[in-house]
Amino acid sequence: MGKNRDLIQILSLVLIGMFIPFLGSITITHGWNPVKIATTFGYFLLIFGTELGVVYLYFSISNKMASKNMEKYKPKQKILKGKR
Repeated sequence: MGKNRDLIQILSLVLIGMFIPFLGSITITHGWNPVKIATTFGYFLLIFGTELGVVYLYFSISNKMASKNMEKYKPKQKILKGKR
């Protein structure tokens, strides 16, 4: 569970770190409109989350394929009966 908690904390810091420059750039470009800022950031998170999901899926699939290919090259251990 600690691994997931660390991941959530890191992702939260990344989201806050992305929001601050995003807020500044939207404010400079379109003025201070909280509804427009929240909507735009929501779309940004949706697109970013989709992209992150696709990358995660790609790495998961390629990892499984690589693991399957590595199994072919592992040396087979001989089991000796009666000896330890």
